[in-house]
Amino acid sequence: MRPRLPLSVKILLLSFLNLVLLGLTVAVIVRAQFRLDTGSFLLAPAQTRILGVAQAVALEMEGSPPESWDQLLSRYARDHGVEFILMDETGERLAGPELPVPREVADRIPRRQRPPREGPPSRDRRPDSDQRPLEQERNRRPPAPPLFLTATSGPTRYWAGVRIPVRLERQENPHPGTLLIMSTSLLASRLFFDVTPWLAIGIAVILVSVLCWLPFIRGMTRSISQLTRAAGQIAEGRFEIHVADTRRDEIGQLGEAINRMAARLSGFVNGQKRFLSGIAHELCTPIATMQFGLGNLERRVSEGQRDSVADIQEEVQHMSALVNELLSFTRGGMQALDIKPVKVNLAATVARVLERESSPEVETVVAVDEQLHVLADAEYLFRAVSNVVRNAIRYAGDAGPIRITAEPEQAFVCLTVADSGPGVPERSLEEIFEPFYRLDPSRNQETGGLGLGLAIVRNCVEACHGTVRCRNRQPSGLQVEIRIPKAEL
Repeated sequence: MRPRLPLSVKILLLSFLNLVLLGLTVAVIVRAQFRLDTGSFLLAPAQTRILGVAQAVALEMEGSPPESWDQLLSRYARDHGVEFILMDETGERLAGPELPVPREVADRIPRRQRPPREGPPSRDRRPDSDQRPLEQERNRRPPAPPLFLTATSGPTRYWAGVRIPVRLERQENPHPGTLLIMSTSLLASRLFFDVTPWLAIGIAVILVSVLCWLPFIRGMTRSISQLTRAAGQIAEGRFEIHVADTRRDEIGQLGEAINRMAARLSGFVNGQKRFLSGIAHELCTPIATMQFGLGNLERRVSEGQRDSVADIQEEVQHMSALVNELLSFTRGGMQALDIKPVKVNLAATVARVLERESSPEVETVVAVDEQLHVLADAEYLFRAVSNVVRNAIRYAGDAGPIRITAEPEQAFVCLTVADSGPGVPERSLEEIFEPFYRLDPSRNQETGGLGLGLAIVRNCVEACHGTVRCRNRQPSGLQVEIRIPKAEL
């Protein structure tokens, strides 16, 4: 099963992704239009910090003897979490740890070649007149930049080089040197990358996004939750639900459509129930008349005709039972909103049901605590449990014992009626609670009644603010679970 993300989280993630893509788009456009390097923009604060630290190091070295430079650089290294190496203008190390300097870093260090040793002029050496153009050409070269930043691999290291003045004891004037700064990670030192301002920017962006989007998201998700609850209640047959229609957008229009649908469905269902109730009520009088007439006829016919009269009486009796069942279903649906739940002892209700429905040929096992009480209409609860137990005895009474148990579950009590019969096809586990649904489409009297038994169970249980469902047992059997609100002792 795929994990589900709430709609609010999806919208927030989409807004953040939108911001990221917008930032990348702006960066690409700025770089293409204004020829600005994004890396330089990100490293500009690092350059300022590195130049400031290098200037501080140069000032301290100005008043310190060369013997103390190693200690000075070590102190700065501890303070900043990086390594400092001082190189002179010839590329030799003056102070700092003995670390190998990669070639790509050494090539970027400004150097001055050592002066040639005094001696007789070489044959290849040009006269001074010939050397002047070369010196003039060297002087025309652009000066080396005061700072460079680079990264090396194998292992990965990040380097910065800053030109600073270096004065040795034997020198009267300072000479240019290079202060190398090495870090093993961009996040290891604030000199190369300070995450604090970027973290503050990220938090500010998130807060602004949340403040902008949260009211909209909360309003939309609240409305969708109301629509979801309303649709669920309509699916359970509670058509009196009404969705607030204060919104003036598409969600508000959907709420108005749900309200109209609930009203139409309520009219259809109540009209159907009134029609069925009226038909069933009108049939009671002629059926009673037929039963009375058949009783008189049975006493007057000859012995050879009494079997035929008995068959007719059986059919009329079956018709009377179906009409009574139809009346029970329609009355339960029409009067469900008028009941007032009271405290009912569950064990006593089960005992009444077994006294009426059980037979000596069927074994029943009951495990219901006498202290369990539920909030329900006593007659509706009795009718629901009676129908479930009657079905279990009728269809699975000869397959094994009928077990009736009850267990408290938080705010509810779960009453379970389980048998060991053949069960129900998985696709029909929900449909058997629908009115007039029969597993046998032929509607043979030998295989069931009108198909209203479990529909009456659901009507009665939902009228008591409970739920009912069934599931197949393993290896065989059907288990019906009725959950009724628990009453406090």
